[in-house]
Amino acid sequence: MEKTTVLITGANRGLGLKLTEEYAKLGWHVIATCRNPDKARELNNLTGHYASINIYRLEVKDSEQIKKLATQLHNQAIDILINNAGIYRSCTLGNLDKQAWLESFAVNAIAPYEITNAFLPHLKQGQQKKVVSITSKMGSIDDNTSGGSYIYRSSKTALNSVMRSLQHDLAHQNIATLTLHPGWVRTDMGGLGAWINVDESVSGMMRQIEKLNLSNSGEYLDYAGKKINW
Repeated sequence: MEKTTVLITGANRGLGLKLTEEYAKLGWHVIATCRNPDKARELNNLTGHYASINIYRLEVKDSEQIKKLATQLHNQAIDILINNAGIYRSCTLGNLDKQAWLESFAVNAIAPYEITNAFLPHLKQGQQKKVVSITSKMGSIDDNTSGGSYIYRSSKTALNSVMRSLQHDLAHQNIATLTLHPGWVRTDMGGLGAWINVDESVSGMMRQIEKLNLSNSGEYLDYAGKKINW
């Protein structure tokens, strides 16, 4: 794997933290973003082991912060952009929290679009030119056999649709896209009853990211490389 630059959102915990650590281990320059760097103890600890990690403040639902960071890093080429930041909100039939639904769309679907758009000049300067968004199998309409989870499902379905459009719109700029399901992972979001650990998920996802190129751009895969129906 060529060692260049990766930008990871939501890098302060769970999958984002592990992705940051593993890319740093490989010698990559990691631009690690999170909402509150001052409270990101584990992420800050990593910088003591890997000088190649730089931490930046980014609230992904804040459009102005996205633009500001893109401007701040205007001379920085980015090879891989990983839209990892996300939130889990849910509701059942007859139990609607409209504000939570809107917030989920802002974080899970709109932010990856805005971040990708803001950092297009940086991706064009990069060598690998890859945009990856961490989604969920729960965003698959085909896989929805149980109902419920209206907020989370629909926000991830929206993200999948955004990534599908980006595949077409970015192809002529030689930028490849990947919509990636990490599996059901034992994290703060996934819970203790999940099937796989963070190490398994991240190592699998990094293999899929490494394989990504223009010829297989636009796929919806899980961490093991299995295709998921939209």
